[in-house]
Amino acid sequence: MSASHGNTPAAWIAVAVGLLGFLIGSVAMMLSPISWTIFWVGVAVTVVGGLLFIVLAKLGFNTESH
Repeated sequence: MSASHGNTPAAWIAVAVGLLGFLIGSVAMMLSPISWTIFWVGVAVTVVGGLLFIVLAKLGFNTESH
């Protein structure tokens, strides 16, 4: 494994957006009654985080800067 594994702007941004998506989905599941609309918004935000990583990696943000 390389020394820069996961220490790139693309990885940090994707993880932050993914965590936000999980947070949104978790809050939706705790509501009474469960808000399926907000849950699916959380799922969509999580998927956007993955797509964002792919886009940022192709733009060159997947390298460690010194």
